[in-house]
Amino acid sequence: MPPSSTVEAPLRASATAARPSASAAETSAPYALPDLVCFAHLHWDFVWQRPQHLLSRFAQHGRVFYVEDAFYHNDDLIEPHVEIKERQNELKVVVVHLPQRLRQDENAADQAQFEVLSQFFNEQALTKYVFWYYTPMALGKSRHFQPVLTVYDCMDELAAFKFAPPELKKREQELFQKADLVFTGGHTLYEAKREQHPDAHAFPSSIDKDHFGQARGPLAEPADQAGIAHPRIGFFGVVDERLDIELLRELSQQHPEWQFVIIGPVVKIDPAVLPRTPNVHYLGGKDYKELPSYLKGWDVATLLFADNESTKFISPTKTPEYLAAGNPVVSTPIRDVVRPYGDLNLVQIADNAADFGKAISTALTQRDDADWRQRTDAYLATISWDQTWQAMVDLMQQRLAAKTPDAATTTQASAPQVETKVSEVTLPPAQAN
Repeated sequence: MPPSSTVEAPLRASATAARPSASAAETSAPYALPDLVCFAHLHWDFVWQRPQHLLSRFAQHGRVFYVEDAFYHNDDLIEPHVEIKERQNELKVVVVHLPQRLRQDENAADQAQFEVLSQFFNEQALTKYVFWYYTPMALGKSRHFQPVLTVYDCMDELAAFKFAPPELKKREQELFQKADLVFTGGHTLYEAKREQHPDAHAFPSSIDKDHFGQARGPLAEPADQAGIAHPRIGFFGVVDERLDIELLRELSQQHPEWQFVIIGPVVKIDPAVLPRTPNVHYLGGKDYKELPSYLKGWDVATLLFADNESTKFISPTKTPEYLAAGNPVVSTPIRDVVRPYGDLNLVQIADNAADFGKAISTALTQRDDADWRQRTDAYLATISWDQTWQAMVDLMQQRLAAKTPDAATTTQASAPQVETKVSEVTLPPAQAN
């Protein structure tokens, strides 16, 4: 195990089941959960991250339905309907299609989605199910269903993100009232949400060690990275308001001898504001399975996050992923990176361009540090998505068993019933072929 630090014990104590042991997972009760319906703001095929890691594991044991935000057609005559796309382990991605005219009427759009989903639930014989939320905004289309268990997996402080809906905080309070369990994507977020829900548990970003560990073995160099000189300083992730653009600009200008490789889609910001120095290379988004081959070719990996409201509560999944690939890491002082990674001297922390540059210089020699490698691998051995998922399952099964027999076993014989009157919408006739 890595050496202890002054913050390690409090972190573990503050987060129930945050890092379960392998032996605990082995002795867990057999999987016995109903069908799982997830409501998410993220497209399943966008970036492989926390939802995909967890829900693909649920799908190995039972039916999982991943409900994305509605897709609006320019055609106002289109009839509301559901599209199903099958993904890993027979997980079904569910997308409700709506006419453009409903985009400006949120209540009508929510009612239309509720009706389409109700019909879909009937067709799929979905009568006993768990609801799993990533966004409180989904309550508009789902609040009148009757799940046997409700989980809010709060992976980010969405209200702090750019273009967040103004009513998101109010919806989150409603979700706290409905949720049986609240999971958080990091310790800092847990410290905020535990004040708002009595059954909150921290589950920080985990790691698929086998996948990213491929970067330590022989892998072919991707064609679009092969021609870039060394040393290569890398970053992968969504390029949005969380990226410290000015830090990247200063580093690239102050260190023309380094090549900065940026992998990920650009969203919510104007690509024109990004630094365009000759030593900054934007390679775009990559498939999850391709990432190890890119990481293998880097000399140092970075977490170039800005200090703003959108990063206050983040717990970057890429931190352990970088380390599992064998890459030294330099990060800005994101709280959930500083503890535990910075405090355990596994990741170097710097808050300005000059210090960040010095830290990169040190990191360029870190691969030869046997002690750092041993301590890093010892820490990574204590976390995995399998362990995180199993601890979540254990909590869910415990809460479901603790409910009254009627609440735990009642099924709905027909379409889920509306509890209260909601706004009506007249669905248009089917479009002629």
